Amino acid sequence: MLIIAESGFEPTYAKPGDAGADLRSTESLVLGPSQRALIPTGVRIAMPNGLVGLVHPRSGLAAKHGITVLNAPGTVDAGYRGEIMVTLLNTSDQDFEIQAGDRIAQIIFQEVITPKFIAVSELPESARGADGFGSTGRK
Repeated sequence: MLIIAESGFEPTYAKPGDAGADLRSTESLVLGPSQRALIPTGVRIAMPNGLVGLVHPRSGLAAKHGITVLNAPGTVDAGYRGEIMVTLLNTSDQDFEIQAGDRIAQIIFQEVITPKFIAVSELPESARGADGFGSTGRK
């Protein structure tokens, strides 16, 4: 995968076998309670067609500090060549300080299928049908 990033800001895998590569903030800021901010990572990539980059929250930030990715997972399309930005949300009641270089999210790459849509007048039946949210019961 082709990448442009400042030294030290490249996505990195913390441990062998990790699915997500950590993304780092290039800016220092304070994210106040219930505040959201678009955080730059300094990373630009060129993925081959057939892949997508999915930006997920880091579990430790979510569990310990209530910091999450607002539109999780964020989608980075194969044709996008701009800087990967992360929309963080502070769900806690305390300020959260971010320093330049802090790991703020993780990106996971997956293969995607691009189906062709075929217009029809009705869809085939299924066991679920049109039953939606909560249709399988409470427990």
